[in-house]
Amino acid sequence: MTGSSSGLPPTRWEGPTDVGRGYGRHFAELIASGSDVEGEARLADALAPRGARILDAGSGMGRIGAALRARGHDAYGVDLDAGLVEQSRATYPDLPVTQARLEQLDRAFMSAHGMPATYHLVVCVGNVMVLLAEGSERTVLAAFRHLLAPGGRVLVGFSLVGSPPRSRVYPADEFVGDAVAAGLVVESRFATFDLRPPGPDDDFAVWTLVSDH
Repeated sequence: MTGSSSGLPPTRWEGPTDVGRGYGRHFAELIASGSDVEGEARLADALAPRGARILDAGSGMGRIGAALRARGHDAYGVDLDAGLVEQSRATYPDLPVTQARLEQLDRAFMSAHGMPATYHLVVCVGNVMVLLAEGSERTVLAAFRHLLAPGGRVLVGFSLVGSPPRSRVYPADEFVGDAVAAGLVVESRFATFDLRPPGPDDDFAVWTLVSDH
């Protein structure tokens, strides 16, 4: 569901070139070569109770949700890119995934698409936050908060330096301010998905967030 078809402004992911196809091919090739592409899923697995309901928001070609399902979780995916949703369904048919803008997610939407209304963990990695539509960050973070089950968490990770192409530079302090405004509290911050401590020269950041009440 693109910006134009949803009535919302376009995301930074959308543009004159189809980066989604290249992204999907890239990860398909990595998986075929035996490369480790499950770092985010390992952390998500550690953060969630056994058999948790997990939403991968910006699920792309489905690699994280599929890895979490393989670990026994009830994982689901949502992505705006129709090509990646198609690839996900073909590659991981057991992973339920639907096409949507993240701004549109709420309990009614999830239920209408056959997915749980609340989640023990919402995962938003793969630089999704720096490719959102301009000014939509707080709306998206608030949507995540409203999808959390009691005691639930949000796992977020993105580049701090304007990578990949078309992404914004999203300073850590600004992100934290947006999270607080959306009703979320920072539980922890790391520099990588293998939990290296943050430092002043980081080019990447990982957070876990919880609801403020």
